[in-house]
Amino acid sequence: MKATPSYSLIELEVNDRLGKKVRVKCAPNDLVGDFKKLVAAQIGTEPSKIVLKKWYKEFKDHITLDDYELHDGMNLELYYR
Repeated sequence: MKATPSYSLIELEVNDRLGKKVRVKCAPNDLVGDFKKLVAAQIGTEPSKIVLKKWYKEFKDHITLDDYELHDGMNLELYYR
């Protein structure tokens, strides 16, 4: 018998407005820092150079996506340090 996780994956879209638009699957209880690592792996840059924002609110690495109320299909703004 297979154990099912207690959460479902969500898909967030990250856009840097310079032509890079990436869709990333993650868990709602992932930390923003872990999510940045997934984004960095897809776009080929370092996670420390990524800044994620939504309406001028910069997301902190130690807080979960669920705490920021990020849900399936939402868009985030991607900036570079």
